[in-house]
Amino acid sequence: MSAATGTRERILAGALDLIYARSYANVGVQELCEHAGIKKGSFYHFFPSKRDLTIAALDRQWELAKQQIWDPAFTNHLSLREKLRRCFDFFYDHQCGAKTKTGLVPGCPFGNLALELSTQDEAIRRKVDHIFRETTAYVRRALAEAIASGEIPKQDVSAAAEAIVAYTQGAMLMAKTRNDPGVIKELRQGVLRLLNREPRRGRQVRAGTRQQRMCKDRGGQST
Repeated sequence: MSAATGTRERILAGALDLIYARSYANVGVQELCEHAGIKKGSFYHFFPSKRDLTIAALDRQWELAKQQIWDPAFTNHLSLREKLRRCFDFFYDHQCGAKTKTGLVPGCPFGNLALELSTQDEAIRRKVDHIFRETTAYVRRALAEAIASGEIPKQDVSAAAEAIVAYTQGAMLMAKTRNDPGVIKELRQGVLRLLNREPRRGRQVRAGTRQQRMCKDRGGQST
């Protein structure tokens, strides 16, 4: 590894550690430079801004997440339920490891930045959205395979995949809020129950018709 590559890697590693542990707004360029043991000039040689560094750090974090969580959890020989169990177990193990080191559950690095910056920085919002779309693709492929094998009922694969990814983000957020990685284990069974629900369109139509009638009746009452 060249000296230049080593410097860039130290800056990236610092961004991964500091921004994930705290927040984007709470970490400045000066602190990132001190953490990497470099001058500001070296920082700006590799990254024009903190935003550019954060986008590069997100790419690196996603590569790590694929290697450590998504690829091993979604291997082809496993059933869909086992894939989702393993995924939640990996989330749990990661959050436990972080809490052992810092005393805090950090949550999802992508979800954290989505919450902090989606209404403030369009470039970072797009990057996080792209990562969420890639996580959804893992789930979508697994769902399609499970439907083809008869493991789960036929359903809207895209909508189901979005719901499962949203559920995982909610589980991570709750674990962070309670500072308890055990929440992820507790909520794991909920995502498995989502898979067994048959669509009940007739009931939804009847409920919708009943609600329309109620609204109409209210509209006809004098005030």
